[in-house]
Amino acid sequence: MSTRAVFQPVLETTLQHALTYLEGLEQGPVSASATLEDLRERLSFTLAEDGLAPRTVIDELVAGVQGGLLGSAGGRFFAWVIGGSLPAALAADWLTSTWDQNAALYSCSPAEAVIEEACGRWMKELLGLPESASFALTTGCQMAHFTCLAAARNAVLARRGWDVEKQGLLGAPRIHVLCNSQVHGSMERTLRFLGLGSECVQNLAVDAAGCLEPEALAAALKDVAGEPALVLLCAGDINIGAFDRFEEIIPLAHAQGAWVHVDGAFGLWVNASPKYRHLLKGVEQADSWATDGHKWLNVPYDCGYAFVADTRAHRASMSLRASYLVHAQEARDPFDWNVEWSRRGRGVATYAALRELGRNGIRELVERCCRHARGLVTGIGALAGAQMMWEPQINQGLVRFPDPSPGATEADHDARTDRVIAGIVQSGRAFVGGTTWRRRRCMRISVCNWQTSEADVAATISAVKGVLGNISEGRP
Repeated sequence: MSTRAVFQPVLETTLQHALTYLEGLEQGPVSASATLEDLRERLSFTLAEDGLAPRTVIDELVAGVQGGLLGSAGGRFFAWVIGGSLPAALAADWLTSTWDQNAALYSCSPAEAVIEEACGRWMKELLGLPESASFALTTGCQMAHFTCLAAARNAVLARRGWDVEKQGLLGAPRIHVLCNSQVHGSMERTLRFLGLGSECVQNLAVDAAGCLEPEALAAALKDVAGEPALVLLCAGDINIGAFDRFEEIIPLAHAQGAWVHVDGAFGLWVNASPKYRHLLKGVEQADSWATDGHKWLNVPYDCGYAFVADTRAHRASMSLRASYLVHAQEARDPFDWNVEWSRRGRGVATYAALRELGRNGIRELVERCCRHARGLVTGIGALAGAQMMWEPQINQGLVRFPDPSPGATEADHDARTDRVIAGIVQSGRAFVGGTTWRRRRCMRISVCNWQTSEADVAATISAVKGVLGNISEGRP
């Protein structure tokens, strides 16, 4: 039997299932409807002694997941910062699996190594980062943080005469971490993974706009003067999209010898827009930066990007030499800059997305998402029974649903907000999520999907209005 005869039936079947799913995203429920028991019954059972035909496997898999997938790939998902998949990126991801390359070394896959070179160069231009910075394509922003802060750990300890890659951390000088109190939880996990521990973190005060106060940082740096220090800054926090004042803070940190890392999981992409890039003024002066591809660039999961100004520290913290490996002399070996040894060629989807959009497409995508976020937050906030807590400056905003009962407490307002959120999710017309911001429960709106439209915004506002009406009238 020919190779085509083996693969064609199952791939054609898969294509039809994929198209059916994609078509359903526009009008179908965004929330999951299947119960845990349903999914376990359909998917988790005793493995049979004999195998099945590939098409049967796919048909039964698709049937088994029915009602168990969120519509996060579509335009009405606003709970977390999750993008969709651009057509070219999705197709390229399929090819990535078809080609089945280990994109660790140039010798393993020359084409995919060069694809990553192109992606790194293009993204540094788009994000306004130094041309000389090294980079890595990771599984997501979590591992991008890990990559960047592993380089930071190497550098700040090397300045004190300690080679952490050889000597480890036992007996090493203590590293202090100073950050915006709104820093994302992935930073804490990174510090734990790196052996620094969460107790090394000192959360500093922010101002009314959610930005780190320079005076607070200056005082904290003075307290740890002469000791290794990392300063973690935000380029778009997850609740209100706040940006620290990089132009003022980074020179302050550098004057004390601290390494500055920027969490730009989605916020770094606003540099593509002349309308919003002022929010990043001075960010290029930092020492490292992390962002995601499966957020605003809309490539399939999983994909993140790390950038490091100190290429020596980056390479020293990641690279390895062994006699059985074939290292390139002129080309870039991704292995030298990444945590993973065996890794899929995630650069292929990134390459396709960047080419499909181009500079103007990325700019328009960023600006469109910001416009839709503002429309959603202001539209919902104007409804009877709703309160806008933060109007988006980019693509993140907050709404609350106060309890109208006489004498209602903050706890009552929180409970009603969570009840409305649950009602919206249960309706299936949109998917939203909650957050606690400044000790108050809020509904967080995040828009970064290329498919979100004016119709999605209107439908979501209508869904929220309907849920509020049901709750006010005592209906479930």
